[in-house]
Amino acid sequence: KKDLLIEQEQIENTLLEKEILQTIDYPLLCGLVFCFQTEERIYFVMPFLSGGELFQHLRKFRTFDEDKVRFYGAQIALALEYLHSKGIVYRDLKPENILMDDKGYLRLADFGMAKQLKEDEKAMSFCGTPEYLAPEIITLEGHNKNVDWWSFGILLFEMLCGLPPFYVENLDKMYDMIKTSPVKFPKRIKLSDDAKDVIIKLLEKNPKKRLGSQKGIEEIKAHPFFASLDFDLIEQKKMPAPFIPELAS
Repeated sequence: KKDLLIEQEQIENTLLEKEILQTIDYPLLCGLVFCFQTEERIYFVMPFLSGGELFQHLRKFRTFDEDKVRFYGAQIALALEYLHSKGIVYRDLKPENILMDDKGYLRLADFGMAKQLKEDEKAMSFCGTPEYLAPEIITLEGHNKNVDWWSFGILLFEMLCGLPPFYVENLDKMYDMIKTSPVKFPKRIKLSDDAKDVIIKLLEKNPKKRLGSQKGIEEIKAHPFFASLDFDLIEQKKMPAPFIPELAS
């Protein structure tokens, strides 16, 4: 509704989101089919992804095994790398923003928090989902694409363990833990050393030392956790998905 966008001062953000949606054309992102407007509303028409949110599947199964996490993680990493190549920082990675198609493949959706940044530019805004915020967003020291690799680490942890690593109900305490606490893995879940290592390296508090901060996805691909995967096959959607959603029709 246009009057709502005006009331909430969201015109600039909506225009930016439309611009980003028109810029992207990638099989692992949910882009724009077309858009139009009437006197009262703006319409974004997007592909229909019938498999639902990754969030629903994670809640149903509670955790995913490492093979599933590798398969899903590779797709998210490829999607993030594509956005970064266009100068776009995503900034809102979480299971609710990841949609599944009828073949069991994922697409990243919802670019309402995304921002275009120049090579050495930093964003100063405080935005995103609390459990997924990188330390440099909380401290307001300025952030860039490295925040996406942090939230990628949070996502891997949540898929393997069922909850984000620093999650507590008290928001201030959670922010303190994100800034200062080391990652602790639950004893009840058996994780490989490679799975733990990739998460620890992605959840490096110093953004300049974080996995992915120097050479992007090449660092992710080279890590032993992902080394056995053929990223090209995944990008072309030629690898059989480990889980196909059950659809009524």
